[in-house]
This record gives sequence, C-alpha cells and structure tokens, in this order.
Amino acid sequence: MTKLSIIVVFYNMKREAERTLHSLSASYQTGIEAGEYEVIAIDNGSPNPLSKHDVERHGSNFRYVFYETDSVSPVAAVNAGVDMALAPNIALIVDGARMASPGLIRQTLVGLETAKQPFVCSLSWHLGPKEQNSSMLEGYNQVSEDRLLDIIKWPTNGYKLFDVSSLAPSSMPGFHSGIPRECSWLSMRKKTFEGIGGFDQRFQTPGGGLVNHDFRNRAMKITDVMPIAILGEGVFHQYHGGISTNATSSIRASTLKTFNQEYERIHGLEYSCEDTPSVTYVGNIPEQALRFEHTQGN
Repeated sequence: MTKLSIIVVFYNMKREAERTLHSLSASYQTGIEAGEYEVIAIDNGSPNPLSKHDVERHGSNFRYVFYETDSVSPVAAVNAGVDMALAPNIALIVDGARMASPGLIRQTLVGLETAKQPFVCSLSWHLGPKEQNSSMLEGYNQVSEDRLLDIIKWPTNGYKLFDVSSLAPSSMPGFHSGIPRECSWLSMRKKTFEGIGGFDQRFQTPGGGLVNHDFRNRAMKITDVMPIAILGEGVFHQYHGGISTNATSSIRASTLKTFNQEYERIHGLEYSCEDTPSVTYVGNIPEQALRFEHTQGN
C-alpha cells in the first residue's frame, strides 16, 4: 500500500536531480520498501528538462512529470503534484536541489502515524563548510562540492553528509528547537493540504518567494494540528546558483526585499513567523549530527 507521495520540483538542475532522486530511492533509504511510497518528480518547465529515464530509472515507484509553464515560481507545479498523488499523505521538496538523509522517509511515516492532524517537518543543511552564501565567496562551487561528496562516498553512508554541511539559517539553532520558519521538507495528510487551499498561487517570484514560510504559518493555524519535528534526519542543499541560497549578500538582500514586498501585497502586512503549538519530536540523532543538537544555553 502506498502510504506517502513525495512531490519534488526541479528547474534546470540535472546535476542536482541525480543525487536528490537517488537519495529518495529505496536502495538508499533505510527501513522502507519501494511499495510504501511514490516519488513524483516534476520538471517545472525547464529549457533543459529532465527526461523520463533520468527519473524513472531510480525505481518503479518514481514518476516523471513535465509541467509546462512560463512561471518562475514552482507553486502551481507543487499543487499539481499533490493533485496527482496516490497516497493519503504527501511530502514536499520545493527545491529539488535538496538531498535526503537515509532515514528521512521512515521517520516521516513515524511522525504521520503519531497524530490525527500531523504536520511533519525536518531541518535543512547547506553542503559545504559554511552557509553557501558565505562559502561561495571563498571558492565553494559545484566542482568543489562534487569533490567533497566523492570523498565521503555519501551513497554508502548518507549520514556522512552531516560531516560536510552547515545548518541552514532558517533551521537554526538546531535539533530540539521546534518547527523552523521555512520547511524544506514537510509532510501532512493530502486532504489537509487541499483543505487549506494548498500553496498560495499568488506567490509568483522566483523560487516561490516566501510561499514555504506562508504555508508553514497557515498550517500552524489548523485546528488540532500537531507539529512534529524529525530528529537526526533532514535535507541537504546542493550548490546550484539558487536565487537566494547561492547569491552574494547584496543580491540576496535585494531578493529578500522583493520576497517580503510580494508577501505584503498578498496579505497586507509584513511577514512574521507564526508561533507553534507544543512540538512533538520523533527519531534519534546519529553521532555525525550531534553537533547540531540545540540545548539550553547554546
């Protein structure tokens, strides 16, 4: 029985898609069988798109969709992917450059079984020695990232990704610190996603702007929602020239200003992070990730 449909969106990232898709495959994920989940890989109108073979060679539970659009936002593609989902639960990776740790899918299913109305989220990391906006200024790029991943032989032990990564700013200060303001991996009931209107398609800036932040805020207002944070697992952002994660400080500041202006046009007020109800934690923190555990006083 298909328990979970994972929707992952790509745009002009063949290099990154190969690793992301492998990290979602049953040959890499632990404690899970291919028949328990599906992966819907959506190419969001790329000029140089993925092919059906690029996607479906990763397993019989992978589906390829080319979403024809002129939009620079992935929001409509995300909603279309959820509409196609066969499972009662969905998980989203809006930026397809994010690789998963080996137990992420298994622990997501554990979280989904914990409550009637779950909202499951993991933390996010940047590959490389620092946040990528900083490390790129010191020479970090796709070539050095390829070398880094080759050195750790990540497909044989994905938890080594923690050894070569830095916590994403939106996920600070680390494990046991609640639900991050931006959920780069989130999961919930399909009917709940649809019931609150899915991703807001008014977010049309590149990458969807603050659509992830907005959806997280809306989800926190659901009656009886149980926020669930996964310990010891997460997603790892590959360097790909992203509009926000791989921009210089001045360009990033301008981009964030545009994102915030779009949010204000849509909602008539400035963005702020919604408080969460009491958070439940699932999972265990492996040795490689212990340095990212937040304890009081850190």
